[in-house]
Amino acid sequence: MRRPSRQRLVLHGAAYSVYTRIVRLVLMEKGLSYDLREVEVFGPGGPPKAYLALHPFGRIPALEHGSMRLYETGAITRYLDAAFPEPPLLPSSPRRRARVDQIIGILDSYAYRAMVWDIFVERIRAPAQGRVPDEARISAALPHARTCLEALEALQDGRRFLVGSRLTLADLHAIPILAYFVMTPEGRALMREFPVLGAWWARISARPSVTATRSPFE
Repeated sequence: MRRPSRQRLVLHGAAYSVYTRIVRLVLMEKGLSYDLREVEVFGPGGPPKAYLALHPFGRIPALEHGSMRLYETGAITRYLDAAFPEPPLLPSSPRRRARVDQIIGILDSYAYRAMVWDIFVERIRAPAQGRVPDEARISAALPHARTCLEALEALQDGRRFLVGSRLTLADLHAIPILAYFVMTPEGRALMREFPVLGAWWARISARPSVTATRSPFE
């Protein structure tokens, strides 16, 4: 991997985290070396006090690049794309750049909660933790998940990637969310209803960056 000159990239987060993985995917696609420093924010004591100096809201991830300290996933990924411009992960066209932002907004605002917390966590993580899945929560989330898939496939409009013919931040933002979602039987069944998106998933999930950043829950 290519190293940024003299300034080491340090990513604070967790290997199982959707949003940490988004940043890791960007780093991998850029060919950048980095240190991943594991942070557990869901422990009994909450986020470590030292970590709150990097992220006052106690979420993950946070990035250090020399004297630059940054939190919020969208800010981090856009910073990395600007600071290390090859290969570009944002289109040059204003319309396509807006489409990337739209898809990321859909994923953050609607898909993440329904697909990850309400479906994946209840169906997969709850039994692993000795809990009974909340079937009502899963059932209530499925229509929201379907709407998200419908919107993504409509916006993809048959293209090889979610926006145009090249990989963008939209694809990398979607990967960790859908990776958890399709681990569930409900997610796999729903995905089969969207063949264009399903074909995209089959291609994108085989990328080296995706296999290299696989979650310990997968």
